[in-house]
Amino acid sequence: MHRWSTDHVEPEHRFDHWREVRARGLFGVTAELEAEQRPQFSGAFSLRKIGAASLIELRASPYQVKRTAADIAHAPGASLCVYQQLGGGGGFSVHGSGEFTLRHGNFATSHSDLPYRTVPLAADGFHLRILKLPAAGLLAPNADLHHLFPKSFCSQPLLTPLLESCFSDLTEAGDGGDSAVTAPLVEALAQLALIERGLVRPASRAALGAIRVGRLSLARRLITRHHSNAALSPAFVAELLGISVRHLYALFETTGTSFAQTVTARRITESRRLLKEAPERSISQIAFASGFESLATFYRAFQAAHGAAPGDFRAQGNSQGNS
Repeated sequence: MHRWSTDHVEPEHRFDHWREVRARGLFGVTAELEAEQRPQFSGAFSLRKIGAASLIELRASPYQVKRTAADIAHAPGASLCVYQQLGGGGGFSVHGSGEFTLRHGNFATSHSDLPYRTVPLAADGFHLRILKLPAAGLLAPNADLHHLFPKSFCSQPLLTPLLESCFSDLTEAGDGGDSAVTAPLVEALAQLALIERGLVRPASRAALGAIRVGRLSLARRLITRHHSNAALSPAFVAELLGISVRHLYALFETTGTSFAQTVTARRITESRRLLKEAPERSISQIAFASGFESLATFYRAFQAAHGAAPGDFRAQGNSQGNS
């Protein structure tokens, strides 16, 4: 993981350094800002390599960004770029293709070697993630990505929550993320983006694999979000995903851990956290707050997972903390 911020540069030199070293040298773009605004400029980014792909998160105060023909000639990228807007949003102007706005939570895609211009929509500036993948390595042999001008997601709204979930999983995997976990997420993000742009058929093997990865990612996040609800069920999650219960079971069968086991494990994790961090709460309160429907069910599940009753686990934690 490579991290950098303007905090390490004197204020009067921050934008010049960002423009020449970071914007032009690292990202291959032209950065512009009025001279009187430059001393107030601030920016930070992180870059993580995941196989051949790069995951970038960038945050900066307002300025104008252009990817010009000269920039492309100087630093060709030959990559598919998938953007996730995290901040207030940005306005894009694309030569020959008009303009569009990318607001908070939205996604966009483009080939890296096409000109564009963008400015933030709000005073908080830019905040976005970018996944760059070498075009040559994508499972889209018949797709001509060189005409993939920047465009926001609009034709396949059902793909957006899958993209959001995979992006979050990839980010949370951290720098030491297991490649067996991160590689399928990267491939899924690429294929979901190409499905949305009409370059991969939704019924193709690659597309179905990407959708499966995305749905499994989102299913796990829905379990985490709703684990405290004792009524959490396969039917509930399947409905939120827009699939059948049978299809939901099939998603988890590929992992070797069933839906029910995944729910129980998440509730045990939450109960363990509460046992450590909320000493004022009784064990029965923790059991129900974690989503267990009865105290007996909680005791059986906890004993099976940890070989100790919840009260003994709490006592062990207290004794270690006091030793």
